[in-house]
Amino acid sequence: MPGTNLTREEARTRAELLSVDAYDIELDLSSARDSGTFRSTTVVRFTATRPGADTFIDLVAPTVHEITLNGTAVELSAFADSRIALTGLAAENELRVVADCAYTNTGEGLHKFVDPVDGETYLYSQFEVPDARRVFASFEQPDLKAAFTFTVTAPRGWVVVSNSPTPEPVGDGEAQRWSFAPTGRISSYITAVIAGPYVGVFDEYTAGAQVVPLGIYCRPSLKEFLDAEAVFDVTKQGFDYFQEKFDTPYPFEKYDQLFVPEFNAGAMENAGAVTFRDQYVFRSKVTDASYEARATTILHELAHMWFGNLVTMEWWNDLWLNESFATYAEMVALVEPTGTRWPNGWTTFANQMKTWAYRQDQLPSTHPIMAEINDLEDVMVNFDGITYAKGASVLKQLVAYVGQDAFFKGVQAYFKRHAWGNTRLADLLSALEETSGRDLKTWSKAWLETAGINVLRPQIEVDAAGLITAFAVRQDAPALPEGAKGSSALRPHRIAVGCYDLVDGKLVRTHRVELDVDGERTEVPELVGRQRPAVVLLNDDDLSYAKLRLDEESLAAVTAHLGDFAEPLPRALVWAAAWDMTRDGELATRDYLELAVAGLPKESDIGVVQSVQRQAKLALELYADPAWRETGLLRWAEVCEQNLRAAAPAGDHQLAWAKALAGAARTEQQLALLAGLLDGSVELDGLAVDTDLRWDLLLRLVATGKAGDAAIEAELARDNTAAGQERAACARAARPTAEAKAEAWDSVVESDALTNYVQDAVIAGFSVGDQRELLAPYVGRYFAALKTVWETRSHEIAQQIITGLYPSLQIEPATLEATDHWLATADPAPALARLVVEARAGVERALKAQAADRARS
Repeated sequence: MPGTNLTREEARTRAELLSVDAYDIELDLSSARDSGTFRSTTVVRFTATRPGADTFIDLVAPTVHEITLNGTAVELSAFADSRIALTGLAAENELRVVADCAYTNTGEGLHKFVDPVDGETYLYSQFEVPDARRVFASFEQPDLKAAFTFTVTAPRGWVVVSNSPTPEPVGDGEAQRWSFAPTGRISSYITAVIAGPYVGVFDEYTAGAQVVPLGIYCRPSLKEFLDAEAVFDVTKQGFDYFQEKFDTPYPFEKYDQLFVPEFNAGAMENAGAVTFRDQYVFRSKVTDASYEARATTILHELAHMWFGNLVTMEWWNDLWLNESFATYAEMVALVEPTGTRWPNGWTTFANQMKTWAYRQDQLPSTHPIMAEINDLEDVMVNFDGITYAKGASVLKQLVAYVGQDAFFKGVQAYFKRHAWGNTRLADLLSALEETSGRDLKTWSKAWLETAGINVLRPQIEVDAAGLITAFAVRQDAPALPEGAKGSSALRPHRIAVGCYDLVDGKLVRTHRVELDVDGERTEVPELVGRQRPAVVLLNDDDLSYAKLRLDEESLAAVTAHLGDFAEPLPRALVWAAAWDMTRDGELATRDYLELAVAGLPKESDIGVVQSVQRQAKLALELYADPAWRETGLLRWAEVCEQNLRAAAPAGDHQLAWAKALAGAARTEQQLALLAGLLDGSVELDGLAVDTDLRWDLLLRLVATGKAGDAAIEAELARDNTAAGQERAACARAARPTAEAKAEAWDSVVESDALTNYVQDAVIAGFSVGDQRELLAPYVGRYFAALKTVWETRSHEIAQQIITGLYPSLQIEPATLEATDHWLATADPAPALARLVVEARAGVERALKAQAADRARS
């Protein structure tokens, strides 16, 4: 429907015409348990700069009952194509719209979920990017801010939470009414309504005379697992840090955090009412990496209260201003406070977030950080590794360039100047220029307005005595993939060069040089005359954003001693460089595997361990020479078992290796070990085979034909929860039969009955790496279904299907040919084409990496 795809030009025209004062929104959710729709009444007051002009307001609803503009009824035919046409505006306007809006099961708009544990209904809203219009009539663009007043009718005994503090409900019947106070001036996409029999835990943040009420909510079925004190501790750490660094008090009246079911993202920064995926309420044992990931998410959303909510981008091309800043802010708030639990958080960032960015930046869909967003479809596929991880990496470099004090002074000025308003990139840069005294226009052009990634390589010459006679850093700017937006460029980098030598069995840094790299070649005279170290590490301390390459001697040293780095960050940088070289076909998969085999037993950082475990398995599945793949997979499974048995009892590493083996087991003996752990006939000292690990073990047994329907149903009976139902759906789809694959395919592609989470689980089970032959017949069916899926499903559901069911395991030229034919003949929408082109790039990369691995043999 064209009306759902607002263009930037339409938004600009509407913003020039309108100024929105306030919304009064009444939602009747009293029949939510039994009905698929709810009554929504919107009264919006706004002014027009040109009386007599026409405009439109957005609404996605099955039925509209009433449209009244300035006291005059408007024909219901004015509602068409998800818009209500408004003609003959006055200078001062009041619009009333009464509609029946629909609950969703897709995580968009007002999501409805029934908990199988208690049979109760739970609702929550998710409005970013354009889904407030699924719940109330709205001018759906970020620069038309207003005050929002929600009045909600819901069943007695429910809890209702919104952006303003929760009032006492009134009413003596089966339904009660919650009347919330008006919000400050905020954008529609950060408004929120969460309703249901949620349970809450409460605290407050105090700083001098400031008192901010804090709440944490979840479903009763998760309450026993809710570690509220840990969540409050991280939250208060963030409040302390951000209020000091931003010199701006928290701008809202309270701060609630709600763990909600079937949430599509990690979290959403609704003003004062943040929603999180409830997998962050850990019902089974997890490693510390999971707690760190939750902490970064908590801090990310809290940072948005200032950057995104108090001050909001004018249009979505500055989305990076929201997301990159929040990603950078989450990291400094995680690692810098005294006594923080995660002082090495930048290690995780280097190994995970930047790896995501590097991958995204090499796709045909790569784009400048400041992306050109022409319409809503553009932005909905732009929540990517460029917007989050690359942008945050570049901000980290900017902080190094201008100094942290000057950076935060500029941020403080920015907040004070633009509070409750909308901004563009130039507004932030001008504030930073004022406080730093630096001209940032050149920096902005090089880093924010170009695409692609630079590669840094050391060039070292030594004499017969091992002394360095010449040292330079060579910078390359690889050409962008065909079809990519923007242009590549050589950029200025602030980096450190670290020199590492073996000292008492540990690789320790013996010398460091910090310098500016610019152009194709930068000499480093400070290293001339020094003894050649065992390892030369460019971008030591991870100051810049660039792909790193190791010289031959350094690569040999880290292959033997990667686990011997005394500090976690250089280890993470080398792991990331090795992974990138493997993806680029510069390091054979079998050599990456041996690097993992040698280095992982000595790796102390559990987040790095789990990342490399995932990458090793992925490399074997996609990048190994098919003729050698099974040999590599057997080797990996053997290594997983060996490390599991050697791991300290009850520790994070033991759990990580148990989960790795659960995904890798291949031999009869290994599968028997999984079965024994599952039925209790085998025990490993300290290993708790709890609910989630049981599903991990069972999934592998099902996928290899060692367990079937009866075992799935028995496990579901033990865990008849929403998560259990999702895991069971995944296991059924993973059964190694043509019938199981057909059933899974039809449930996802031919039917729209599955919820977002169950659909995602079925797709995961459908695409098991060992089942390529079973999946081969679906290549043609995939391309035949694409346009129908895109045109008939919501964005979230369509994207799950398009990316999840692409035949990425069919790594052969025929897959590329089929993709190219479809792209050339199907005339896909740009956003759809982007998703398919990104998936195609994965197969193309895998073919190149397989060739490199084959050559190594």
